[in-house]
Amino acid sequence: MADAAETGRGRRNRTDRRAQRTSAPSSIEQLAVIDRKLADVNVLSEEGLALIEANAETICQEIGLNISEDAFAIQKWKEHGADVEFLNGKDDTARIRFPKGMLRALCKTAPSSFIQHARNPARNVEIGGKKTVFAPVYGPPFYRSYDEGRRYATLADFETLVKLTYMSPALHHSGGTVCEPVDIPVNKRHFDMIYAHLKYSDKPIMGSVTAPERAQDTVDMCKLVFGADFVDQNCVTTSLINVNSPLTYDGIMNGALRVYAENNQACIVSPFIISGAMAPVSPAGVMAQALAEAMMGIAYGQMLRPGSPVIFGTFAASMSMASGAPTFGTPEPTLIIMGMAQLARRMNLPFRSGGSLNASKVPDAQAAYETMMSILPSVGAGVNFMLHAAGWLEGGLVSSPEKLVMDADQLAMVHIMQGGVDLSENGQAMDAIREVGPGGHYLGCDHTNRNFQTAFYESKLANSASYEQWEIEGSQDMYQRANTRWKRMISEYDALAPAIDPGVDEALTSFIAQRKGSMPDAMY
Repeated sequence: MADAAETGRGRRNRTDRRAQRTSAPSSIEQLAVIDRKLADVNVLSEEGLALIEANAETICQEIGLNISEDAFAIQKWKEHGADVEFLNGKDDTARIRFPKGMLRALCKTAPSSFIQHARNPARNVEIGGKKTVFAPVYGPPFYRSYDEGRRYATLADFETLVKLTYMSPALHHSGGTVCEPVDIPVNKRHFDMIYAHLKYSDKPIMGSVTAPERAQDTVDMCKLVFGADFVDQNCVTTSLINVNSPLTYDGIMNGALRVYAENNQACIVSPFIISGAMAPVSPAGVMAQALAEAMMGIAYGQMLRPGSPVIFGTFAASMSMASGAPTFGTPEPTLIIMGMAQLARRMNLPFRSGGSLNASKVPDAQAAYETMMSILPSVGAGVNFMLHAAGWLEGGLVSSPEKLVMDADQLAMVHIMQGGVDLSENGQAMDAIREVGPGGHYLGCDHTNRNFQTAFYESKLANSASYEQWEIEGSQDMYQRANTRWKRMISEYDALAPAIDPGVDEALTSFIAQRKGSMPDAMY
């Protein structure tokens, strides 16, 4: 009877602990921005770094970079001493060549780190130094869930992903285009996306870059939330400026960069490279080209407003030489990311790269191992801003709520790993070793009792139960458990949603209505 009673109490205790772990939260606890305690991984020697820097200077000076459909930028470069060669008889398209050292000198005014302010000041993030910020997936036109499969994304999907990001403690940043809501006209959807981030989350946000006027709309909406003077003096949005690799800036990206830089808002100047297609197949060649491309964009922003915040970005993937499709989680892009991180540190600039990158169509084993072969080396390389940190599938074509919560679970582990080894008196545990001594066990010692609740990370999704218990609970795999989890998070969202000032909300909705009403729908 005693054994039975003890067994019953054991079951109840386990049940109670499980209930505590799975009960609805009373608030959203935000994990702090990672302060990396582990040493950054370096793959290039001093000689290697100098060689790539010299090659990048050669590209800038002898080969040059193109600007297309941006007469303003071309004129600005000409005024600053660059060599301008107009192309195709147009005054808005030109090859720009730069005197040695010109771009690097202009880049020196960019801050080494900066604070991006959130609607909730408690969620402000520092970008730069030894800090790492996680932001969700960006850009997919498709959405995949366990229940519905793959389809085009909608605004409702967008709002779901924003809410899930808000509910995920390991994600520090709300991100930007977490999916492309194709049910909204192209020229108007940016209003709904920015509003969703500002309304349904109080984490930092990213802005629109698909046209200069949409970038300005982002800035204007942020002014309604933060105040015009505050926005002028502080960073409240970070936006992604992709270089049209190889070696080209178009008027859209250049124009958005201009708007944000002039308004003192951060830009991630990021070459988008698939090796073998947009850059050479060799990592050293990719690094030289990407450095040249990034320096031009960073320098342009500093030329327009010295001291405006910027992030040196790199997106690198390899390519299947059989199909031409991009591949992820492979060693060559890892080497590129690590080398580019070193180059960014030499320029004293924050660095962006990495993410939950994978080519899998569903959240399966391929997605898992390619994701971790992207995330772990990127954090180890010293990435400061990790876009695509959660929710990415199918080479960036698909956002998935299941994948987002899976990735967020893993990112929480990265937080702990990058915290390093606890060498405090408690961490050394000498009192426990003395108490237990030879031949004993630590199950009931004082040190274990004091630390058992926080000693080990407990995954929200992994199943460590016995086979029998797993079978009783429905024999669910990770994909199914993630489906259950994200739906539960959404069901809990309303009780935990961040408040927004009614006057601010009204100002935003009025602005959106006015701007949408000023233009016809464009579906293209």
